Amino acid sequence: MITASPRFWRDRRVLVTGHTGFKGSWLALRLAALGAVVTGLALDPPTRPSHFELAGVASRIRDRRVDLRDAAGVPHVVSEAEPEVVFHLAAQALVRAGYEQPLETLDINVQGSARLFEALRAKPPAAIVAVTSDKVYLNDDLGRAFREDDPLGGADPYSGSKSAAEMVARLYRESFGLPLATARAGNVIGGGDFAPDRLLPDVWRAQQAKTQLVLRRPQATRPWSHVLDIVEGYILYAEALVEKRAGLPAALNFGPAPDAAPLTVIDTATLFAETLGAPLDWRLDPSPYAEKSQLAIDSSLARATLGWSERFPGREGVKAAADWQRAQNDGADLAALSASLVAEPGNVAAA
Repeated sequence: MITASPRFWRDRRVLVTGHTGFKGSWLALRLAALGAVVTGLALDPPTRPSHFELAGVASRIRDRRVDLRDAAGVPHVVSEAEPEVVFHLAAQALVRAGYEQPLETLDINVQGSARLFEALRAKPPAAIVAVTSDKVYLNDDLGRAFREDDPLGGADPYSGSKSAAEMVARLYRESFGLPLATARAGNVIGGGDFAPDRLLPDVWRAQQAKTQLVLRRPQATRPWSHVLDIVEGYILYAEALVEKRAGLPAALNFGPAPDAAPLTVIDTATLFAETLGAPLDWRLDPSPYAEKSQLAIDSSLARATLGWSERFPGREGVKAAADWQRAQNDGADLAALSASLVAEPGNVAAA
């Protein structure tokens, strides 16, 4: 298993947008553990509680609170940070919220990305990894694992905005020469995710409140991936971009191994609940919005080009996410726990 290089990242200036969110906070912590000088650009944490606050991320990085739509604030933070590497994660990241706030979703995910890339043109970094989604593909709901060269689409506001952000990234790469690549991850899970309308946080909240979990499509399948695996993939991708490795693709999928058995929503929720310590109590309530029943991505290219692989594949990732939440339930020092996990990639306990 190949992991990020401390020698590469030591004292390297890095900008992470969306660092107060779930994935962004884990990425910022991992980069800080590698010795990078990290500046974060984001709004306040989107949830209470949040992994950002529980893990004490602000004490490890330069924390800047700026809206991605702020035409003056974004260039100011970019100029201050002088980044050598940029990870762009800031986004409206929820499918249901996209239906409820389509214009805001498009503004943040499309125009906000363009505003960031425009600010980076003044002094281009060595690498930019823009994080989009597994939902950028034109999904025919046949269950085929999408590859990077498949057509992009998106039938809902969130998916469509992420597909459009891919086009924005491409035009800034090909028209203005920015060293920009896009990373498309599956459904990312892990400790510290408290977002609304996401499966594992909903299970945890239902157990805490002693209420029934509501499932919309229990037999749907998703490419579940553990957050520590995904952020390691992003970091390895940035290393390869800086080193200008021959044949490096401009987009990569990060998700389960090609031969991994798909996990349904109900199987995933049941395993998570039981690892937390209680059986799953749930009821069916179909969604009023159109949702695809099957989604899979092919991560063969990332594995072949970067040597990336998972430490928490499939069911192990679900259990690891539950272990972290159980540690929270037990009153553990979550800052120390999170720091130990990003400092020791081989440690699979309580992730």
